[in-house]
Amino acid sequence: MNMLGMTPLEYYSVLMDTIVDSSAVDTIVDGASTRLASTIKAEREARGWSQADLAARSGVSKAMISKVERAEASPTAAILVRLAAAFELTLATLLMRTEAHAGRHVAAAAQPVWRDPETGYVRRQLFASPSSPMELVRVELPPGARVPIPAASYTFIRQVVWLLEGDLVIEDGAERHALAAGDTYAFGEPADAAFVNDGGAPCVYLVAVSRR
Repeated sequence: MNMLGMTPLEYYSVLMDTIVDSSAVDTIVDGASTRLASTIKAEREARGWSQADLAARSGVSKAMISKVERAEASPTAAILVRLAAAFELTLATLLMRTEAHAGRHVAAAAQPVWRDPETGYVRRQLFASPSSPMELVRVELPPGARVPIPAASYTFIRQVVWLLEGDLVIEDGAERHALAAGDTYAFGEPADAAFVNDGGAPCVYLVAVSRR
């Protein structure tokens, strides 16, 4: 394909459309379920917490935590961010601990991909490393999807969203911001938030995260 004449954004969109394949995502998700269950259990036990303790700290029911740890239920994005916040981790860090550490150079094929079983949103971890305070994530949000994020998940981070394709609504506390392709939004102090796609087509955005 001739890339001459493309803007950086257009080139990036073509590149990522080539990289992201739904069948590959399904394979990765299926293979990671057991590892994710083990990671959550290990994080809980490392802190000396019971499942009831984690339930109280995260707001996720003990019954659901038990199912997740036995890989009998696939946790949604909303559940994972609550569990990560209880561990004082970002979602990226929790997912990163499920996968092998890829180092500073992360090939496209090695970037962990996770699909939310509830909304169908696809999250590609472009970069995350224990040695860096920065994280970079690509998200594809299907039409009609809404992903709520509790304020606790923003306690230890700052993040900026760059919308690449489609339309996205960000609910940040009492505020509601409608983004068009190319717009950016920087989150401030922790507040309950949500990413909403009210449009009829998927939207794609990048999230740059800085850990405090």
